Amino acid sequence: MEVYNEKVAYENPLLSLRIFQTMRDDDGYTNWHYHKQLELLLILEGSLDVYVDEESFHLCPGDVVLIGASELHRDRSARSLDYIVLQFDLEPFFDQSTIPYMRYFSETQKPLSKANYIFAESNAVKKQAASYIRQILTEATRKETGYELAVSVLIKQILLLLLRNDSRKVLIEQDNFDRMRLKPVIDYVENHLMDRIQVEEVCKIANMSYYYFVKYFKKTIGLSFTEYVNYRKVKWAERILLTKDLSISEVGERIGMPNMAHFYKMFKKYNDCSPKQFQRKMLVWNRQ
Repeated sequence: MEVYNEKVAYENPLLSLRIFQTMRDDDGYTNWHYHKQLELLLILEGSLDVYVDEESFHLCPGDVVLIGASELHRDRSARSLDYIVLQFDLEPFFDQSTIPYMRYFSETQKPLSKANYIFAESNAVKKQAASYIRQILTEATRKETGYELAVSVLIKQILLLLLRNDSRKVLIEQDNFDRMRLKPVIDYVENHLMDRIQVEEVCKIANMSYYYFVKYFKKTIGLSFTEYVNYRKVKWAERILLTKDLSISEVGERIGMPNMAHFYKMFKKYNDCSPKQFQRKMLVWNRQ
């Protein structure tokens, strides 16, 4: 079986999202593939059979299907297929206050495609999701002032729609106590992004042993503590790169990553480019 890792290119460097409407006029299978982005497909005309691991979905006009990050999938279309493809990275759409909800969609226990029953059982939910997808396409196409805000809100609306209509609790249920217990840790990270944050220090804040905290944080947030800290530092670095006249090394110092090799590695992990390339891309984007 031939499998390939699809690389999704973002048009706007600050929107970790790709959306497009396309037509197909063949009835063949695509190759098995996967990508780190979540994917939503909305059928406008024609039909499409989508295969996700061992599951299959037969989609007709108006149908929506959700494919989780890195889930192996392929499809087969009938002739004259017209549909919308929405692919997006999950992490950038969560901020300090909402990051605990990311674990619902992080697929640590069940693949996200299991949530497709929500669309199958509720026509109203399916129609609402389809409406959000259409609106995202309109916003991303027209690019009117503030469209990035509009897209971000619509992505969160889709996630909220899934969360509130998951009657089977396929998405991981989380107790409010877990989120509240980690709030002092999240606040500490935000207030010390310029420092080298030690796990041992936050263990004291959380009043947990090292090994219990590491497991607890991963289970509650959906990212390891180290991944979370690096992600927040890189997000802050992006803001500094776009708003301050500092050298790359100064930015690294500002976010507590004075080791340039480590800074470049972390930045590239989340942006697929170096800090300098990110700056250049944004300059070009802003001139368009």
